[in-house]
Amino acid sequence: MFKNPYTALFAWILWVSPVCDFRIAFGQSSAARTFSDSPNEDDRFSFRGEGLGQSQPTAEPKSIAPPDVMNRVLPPFESYPPETAPYFRTPFQAPLGFTGPSSVAPTESQSTDHFVPIEDRWRIGSPTWDRYGKGHPVGDDYPFVQGALCDPFNQNVLKGDFPIAGQDTFLRFQFKQLNLFEYRQTPIPTTPFESSPNPFENEFFGNPNQFFFTQNNSAAFDLFKGDAAFKPVDWRLRMNFIFNQNYLKVQELGVVSPDVRKGTNRHKTDWALEEWFYETKIADMSPNYDFLSVRVGSQPFTSDFRGFIFSDINRGVRIFGNRLSNQDQYNVIFFDQTEKETNSLLNTFEDRHQNTLIMNYYRQDFVFPGYNTELNFHYNRDKASTKFDRNDFLVRPDPVGVFSPHQVDAYYLGWAGNGHINRYNVSHALYYVTGTDELNPIAGQPQTISACMGALELSYDRDWARFRCSYFYASGDSDPNDSRATGFDAIFDNPNFAGGEFSYWNRQQIKLFGVNLVNRQSLLPDLRSSKFQGQTNFVNPGIQLVNTGFDADLTTKLKLITNANYLWFNQTDSLEALVFQNNIRSQIGLDLSAGFEYRPLLNNNVIFVSGLSGLMVGNGFRDLYQPLNGHVSNLAAGFFEAAFEY
Repeated sequence: MFKNPYTALFAWILWVSPVCDFRIAFGQSSAARTFSDSPNEDDRFSFRGEGLGQSQPTAEPKSIAPPDVMNRVLPPFESYPPETAPYFRTPFQAPLGFTGPSSVAPTESQSTDHFVPIEDRWRIGSPTWDRYGKGHPVGDDYPFVQGALCDPFNQNVLKGDFPIAGQDTFLRFQFKQLNLFEYRQTPIPTTPFESSPNPFENEFFGNPNQFFFTQNNSAAFDLFKGDAAFKPVDWRLRMNFIFNQNYLKVQELGVVSPDVRKGTNRHKTDWALEEWFYETKIADMSPNYDFLSVRVGSQPFTSDFRGFIFSDINRGVRIFGNRLSNQDQYNVIFFDQTEKETNSLLNTFEDRHQNTLIMNYYRQDFVFPGYNTELNFHYNRDKASTKFDRNDFLVRPDPVGVFSPHQVDAYYLGWAGNGHINRYNVSHALYYVTGTDELNPIAGQPQTISACMGALELSYDRDWARFRCSYFYASGDSDPNDSRATGFDAIFDNPNFAGGEFSYWNRQQIKLFGVNLVNRQSLLPDLRSSKFQGQTNFVNPGIQLVNTGFDADLTTKLKLITNANYLWFNQTDSLEALVFQNNIRSQIGLDLSAGFEYRPLLNNNVIFVSGLSGLMVGNGFRDLYQPLNGHVSNLAAGFFEAAFEY
């Protein structure tokens, strides 16, 4: 038996052709084609015919002698049993990207020439193709790129593009280095004159110049099961280890440590298991991939669109899901916070004695397509405790006024939105907070909390440019001596608003006699010892801010961000009570900033960010930091950040 019909047909032709006599008859006329042994080429292949109506004898054809090749005996054909027959196979092409070995064991063998079973659907081959004939250079956007083990951009099994087990279990490795170089000028309190770095110094605030460097090296792995591109994962396990080193150089004593013998610079190292959590899906809520899941462990969470109230990584239990084909999303999360390391700001395993409950509900395409809104609730319980940070400064309670351990209970109700309405982009937030403070340090008595905050940003995109304007309001306390605290404060904010990290006021920590006028990565002048380790304080001056900004995509790789903010205090009574000074004016000043973001590879594997900012101080700022001799100078800062990620 011949498996291939073409093979059988060819063998039959070779067998019968030696004895075949080929003739062609044309009615009464005939033409005979004969093969002869004549060496003459014309005689071996000739036509003999008769004229029409003529009768002439036709010569008998010569006998045909088949060539020797036709007389040979064909070798016997090899046949295979059905289970071992070699089926038709195409050449196997390597898949695109770096796939690693397949873990899918074959369960079906080929049984026909028409179908070739390949059960690992992720590693189906693809032909090689160099579209532009350049050899796939790194900087060009190329299709059909063959992968490599250390390729962080194209498909790679090490970053979760191909499963490591079965068809739907993936492992993603992530390595990142973040380097920050920062020069800044901020008011620096001096130590008593007998321990000042220079003789005969008697000012309250000294040399403002500082240099700061920090580097985070992180290594994370993310193991999960499920086709996350189509539906939520079935389960997920993630861990992220970070090693940090940081260096601070100042010009005054008593800044890096209250012990002046430790000088004016500090170098520290730290490591942390920053993220560690397990996530599993509880139930599928509809045929449209609506789900309900739970996540337990140290995890990142931002409670609203811009991070006005809470944005942190800490240990907690989160229940989350969606409904109506993902049009609505919801979260319920309870945090039992751990302490932050003072210099690296990484998590420790020490209990913070603070609990936070957050619930929010999102609706996409609310009224207008592209506009999203949310309602949220926060409850923060900061228990009474005493804490000295790693540099031996007191951070709980705040070292001002009546600093005695006290508990703060605050309840936040909020509404926020983000998106676009036709051609106009809009982002807004409105919050009200109530609760109690057992013993506020500045007021020196228990407080009933009642404060509010509002923010609005409008922007318009025109081709490669965005024009922005925004307004921010946080209520202040007009009477620090009563029992009602009306200054607004957040739990752990990190607002991306009015310039964000490029803004001088938002980026810098400005100290004021044991507390901070404003904390790093915050807009609120809350007079706390530390946003990261101190307690919320609702006896503060509040703030108003008006912003205008311009963003431009100068090239596909380079983006420009510019901002101008004018700031002033709402109420200065709490400042007057803190510094024992009357008639403090409200103007903080004009904050000007500009920055660049550069992505040389058109992705997030390499990002360079730099910025320059300055504060042209106003009358209120001068009143707070006025020296005995001279005047308050304008302040400046600059930074450069380089991030490398695999």
